[in-house]
Amino acid sequence: MPTARARRIRWPGKYYLLIAPALLLSAAVVLVPGILTAVAAFTNWNGISLHVKWVGFSNFATIFDDPVFRTAIANNIRWAALFLTIPVALGLGTGLLLLSRPRTRTLYQVLFLIPYVLAPVTNAILWLNIIYDPVSGLWAWLQGHGLVGQVPLGDSHVVLYAVASVDMWHFWGFLMVVYLAALRQTPQDQVEAAKVDGASTFGVFRHIYLPNIMPTLLLMFVMEAIFSFLSFDYIHLMTDGGPANASQVLSTYAYNFAFSEYEFGIAAAVSLIMSFFGLIMGAVYAFLSRRELAS
Repeated sequence: MPTARARRIRWPGKYYLLIAPALLLSAAVVLVPGILTAVAAFTNWNGISLHVKWVGFSNFATIFDDPVFRTAIANNIRWAALFLTIPVALGLGTGLLLLSRPRTRTLYQVLFLIPYVLAPVTNAILWLNIIYDPVSGLWAWLQGHGLVGQVPLGDSHVVLYAVASVDMWHFWGFLMVVYLAALRQTPQDQVEAAKVDGASTFGVFRHIYLPNIMPTLLLMFVMEAIFSFLSFDYIHLMTDGGPANASQVLSTYAYNFAFSEYEFGIAAAVSLIMSFFGLIMGAVYAFLSRRELAS
């Protein structure tokens, strides 16, 4: 008869059995498609035919020689710079303001979170028809009164920022809720002790709140950077990368190759490059997290 110790040794295998469905599902929807995409990046395939030709690094050479690809990377970097500054400042600043408003902050959280829970298609249609419409939108009214110039979606110099402003309007409320939740977890005895010692409002934030919410800030920093290189919906819905590729990013660039030109091999190569940026940010998060724990 097996001893209690032997039974304890065999018991962990049952835990693996319990998580097996989740592992199989993850493998089916993440691992297998990822491997197939990596293989497709080195082939010439139109997505329909059964004929697949191995072309090695030819797809990568094609996109590296394409000036639109360089434009897409530059736009992704600009997009990331915007999302790592403006929404973060708005979300953190609003979270700090609502921290001192316990009676009304729930109402404000709901109001500020509404754009985030709306579908991107809905938000894009609202902005296209109400704000950016060149005939009947708010921008047309301002333009008629000489307050603004050309509709930004038609200006290649500002179109990327015009679309990014819509996405930031949709996203910053989510950051506010996350940051507010992290701020509320800060021990109040530390805050009160700092105030008794004569710390200013900025001093309390700098030495009490900021160290306590740093893990959340790091996580959201990495997630926003990754999301910035995966951005697709608002650009595709509002400009489809135009005008003249001025708002083209890597995701729309890959999408056009896959579903407009039926060059799935090139689209897969672009997707691998996008994944590479995600791996870099994952490594950055692991490094910063380890450094934060060490300190």
